[in-house]
Amino acid sequence: MPQLESLHAVHYLPIGTTVLSAIFLAVLIRRFQFKGKGTHLLWWAGGVFAYGLGTGLESAITLMGNSIFLNKAWYIAGALLGGYPLAQGSVYLHLKRKAANMMTAITVPIIILVSVLVILSPVNLEAVESHKPSGAILVWSKVRLMTPFINIYAAIFLIGGAFLSAYRFAKNQATGNRAIGNTFIAIGAILPGIGGGMAKAGIVEALYVGEFVGLILIWIGYAYCVKKSLAQTVADSAPAALVTS
Repeated sequence: MPQLESLHAVHYLPIGTTVLSAIFLAVLIRRFQFKGKGTHLLWWAGGVFAYGLGTGLESAITLMGNSIFLNKAWYIAGALLGGYPLAQGSVYLHLKRKAANMMTAITVPIIILVSVLVILSPVNLEAVESHKPSGAILVWSKVRLMTPFINIYAAIFLIGGAFLSAYRFAKNQATGNRAIGNTFIAIGAILPGIGGGMAKAGIVEALYVGEFVGLILIWIGYAYCVKKSLAQTVADSAPAALVTS
């Protein structure tokens, strides 16, 4: 367990990220209720919930000490589900419903299988750090090899989909807000990945910063996407974006 004097302001960032996630989750649910439809909004809400759960577990581990239960729960919520539900929201926006349902039917069982393997995996107790979560505790190392494939899938549809939408919307003055919004979303989605890479090198604080700033940028992007400009109100003919109004 870390001593109080060893903690810095950055170690408390996951708490702020969790609070922001809870508020953002409420915003997304309210948006879904207002529209009365939008499968992508439900997936995004699930993604933000997983995001906040992951950072909440980081907070517990960093401030109160690590345990096998907390570390495995963090791996599932953060490392495994960090971007997948958000990416599925993009899938339901960019693809036809039949294709999106098919991709969900293929990927969800994989997510469940990997999660079960994480739970069942023996633990290398020597790899359990007192105040830092890590996937290195899993003895079944092949389980960790599956995670990058899931993250690549998430990156293609979340980050790639956002940049593609930003490019398309930038061509039309009436959809300038959505072009800006999707750019923010794409950049925000990249930051946790960069932080995660640095965390593997032992700089876990970079992950905390990346998650916090990343969520803020995603939220800013969402706000831009749902806010119509005057020109867009007059000529609302936009194709599917990462987040629709």
